[in-house]
Amino acid sequence: MSQQDLKANYAGAFDGRLPFGQRPALLIVDVVVAYLRPGSPLYDPAFQVALESNERLVAAARAEDVPVVFTNVVYAEGGRDGGLFYRKVPALKAFKAGSADGAFPDTLQPAPGDVVVSKQYASAFFGTSLASTLTAMGIDSLLITGFSTSGCVRATGLDALQHGFVPYVVREACGDRHPGPHEANLFDLQAKYAEVVSEAEAIALLDKAAR
Repeated sequence: MSQQDLKANYAGAFDGRLPFGQRPALLIVDVVVAYLRPGSPLYDPAFQVALESNERLVAAARAEDVPVVFTNVVYAEGGRDGGLFYRKVPALKAFKAGSADGAFPDTLQPAPGDVVVSKQYASAFFGTSLASTLTAMGIDSLLITGFSTSGCVRATGLDALQHGFVPYVVREACGDRHPGPHEANLFDLQAKYAEVVSEAEAIALLDKAAR
């Protein structure tokens, strides 16, 4: 089925739109060294391109005083707090507590006042304080970015919707190991769970929210 046929197949049943809210936050999912270091089992050059988009978005969010939330993945020795997810994905061993691969890159560090949420599963909401924290901050919508599109970004976008936060996923600021899963998951997020927007659209939304 061609891309045009696919869109036609979804039209009518999956073409609703979610309005952006009045109190957004920028949610950066797992943009850490493991995806950016050549030789890491999680590495791919596509992540470097997405990192640069994240850098621009963080600068725009901070310029407009929009809250920035970072997530990372941290496991106890042996991954005993990672359950079946840790068993299923051997590459998660990179995120043992204290590992350099689990650190944020030098060019994208949390600033004082930013929120950092550590997680053990794909969704940034599962088993964390994220939903409660966002609610207490009065946040109603999220610009979601990060690594990887088909994994933690998708899971987080879905859970954002299910927790009542309008999810806007920023295309250029998400990365994956292969363009196939990247594009397929962006398509599915747009169809069913989120709005997928460009970096330029996201920056315009940040500017509008600050007014």
